[in-house]
Amino acid sequence: MTKISVRFFGDSEVRAVWDEGKSKWWFSVVDIIGVLTDSKNPRKYWSVLKTRLKRINPQLTTNCSQLKLTARDGKKYATDCLLQEDVIALVENVPSKKTPEFIKWFIYSEETIDGKSKTKAYALFDSSLYSALEVGTVNGLQQIHAYLFGGLYDFAGQIRTRNIAKGGFQFASAQFLQETLKKIEKMPENTFDDIIDKYVEMNAAHPFMEGNGRSTRIWLDLILKNNLRVCVDWSLVPKKAYLSAMERSVTDTAPIKALLSTALTDRINDREVFMKGVDYSYYYEQVDEITEVESDE
Repeated sequence: MTKISVRFFGDSEVRAVWDEGKSKWWFSVVDIIGVLTDSKNPRKYWSVLKTRLKRINPQLTTNCSQLKLTARDGKKYATDCLLQEDVIALVENVPSKKTPEFIKWFIYSEETIDGKSKTKAYALFDSSLYSALEVGTVNGLQQIHAYLFGGLYDFAGQIRTRNIAKGGFQFASAQFLQETLKKIEKMPENTFDDIIDKYVEMNAAHPFMEGNGRSTRIWLDLILKNNLRVCVDWSLVPKKAYLSAMERSVTDTAPIKALLSTALTDRINDREVFMKGVDYSYYYEQVDEITEVESDE
């Protein structure tokens, strides 16, 4: 079991681990209890509930498996986990107003475009394409985008030809986008500051109609790996701090450089770092709302 994932119900984490033999995910019971009850001590809550379930639903507790999951302190601990079909049975035994919303999220989140794209992102690490991707080029970014969103968006891998905006900020004009991208591609990648400057400019360009952030963060990590032998451990980058720093990066790159510099790791070939990076990358985009802007050109 080498694939570790973090799912986000709102801003709450639910850890999971992939079972290759069963081709299924196991989910942390304590995390689910914490989400549903807002308990300050979900482990204790689960201990009491587990005792009751042994009487009324012994099969559910029998189906629990203790798997090692990484906690907030960075260490791995044995954690009670359940498969998807058993999670629903568990949730139904936890009194909570969040139950209907949680079940809907848990069952259908992987069937959305984001869910399907995220599954493809997980697979990228082990694909033959990953080692063959062009690093630091526009074409390389298009390759990533096409892989993540192929079959989900008809514009997967294609540079946009329409103007778009987010939060009142209009991204690079479609009329001059190709020229802008050529300039960005030629930017240096010799130092950390160089690479983040290039990343910020690509983010401001926003070359695709949708899926820019998720694609560009993978693109950034590939540049860092290729040139500095490091990558970003995105699980160490808080969502609000990241979004705020990226918003300011248009006029001041210091905040995003300071934020990302503290999250660098040399575990560049670690699957867990990559998988958690995907989880957090998609988590950042839960507030992402792109609107098309009418052009007067």
